[in-house]
Amino acid sequence: MTFLQRIRKPFRFTSGNVTLILIGVNALVFALTSVFRDAFVYLALIPGAVLRLGWIWQPFTYMFVHASLSHLFFNMLGLFFFGTAVERSLGSREFALFYLLTGTLAGLFSLAAFALGGALGVRLVGASGAVYAVLLAFAVINPRARIFIWGILPVPAPLLVAGYTAIELGSQLLGAGGNIAHLTHLAGFAFAALYFPVRHGVNPIKRLASGR
Repeated sequence: MTFLQRIRKPFRFTSGNVTLILIGVNALVFALTSVFRDAFVYLALIPGAVLRLGWIWQPFTYMFVHASLSHLFFNMLGLFFFGTAVERSLGSREFALFYLLTGTLAGLFSLAAFALGGALGVRLVGASGAVYAVLLAFAVINPRARIFIWGILPVPAPLLVAGYTAIELGSQLLGAGGNIAHLTHLAGFAFAALYFPVRHGVNPIKRLASGR
């Protein structure tokens, strides 16, 4: 078996509740870090802590930590709406791998970017990188789907992804958006786009274009 065959070996399709489990873990971690503030520092992604203290788990744990209740709510809302659909299509095991891998890779990319920029004290938290990856996966799997913004305005899924990419890229280049980790969001999109050709042999650009 070649290397490519190994990484493309499919899981047995299972239908579970990984999305709901992830939401539950995020809620539990939020409660924990709200009571024990030291846990927030321990689990958030702080480049200086990873590089100088050896806290190598942080590029994984950061995606379960949130700065506020609203931060948690909107991330989990996006995960619920898009994650449940993606999980039904990919299967629970594949979805778990996709979510955790893209979120971790987005964390590692952000760690490298912050470290190179000298921002060793920044605290990166939130599931946004993984949730953006899930949004792209939804659009790749359902390129003809329409997403209703504010429950009113129907937007094609590929167009929504393109719009978010443009907003995040512009905000990153212009330095807008305050404490929002635009680079992590873009990394989530990028690693999701890589996941499909590497893992499934699917060209995401062609899939997204088919929704026009």
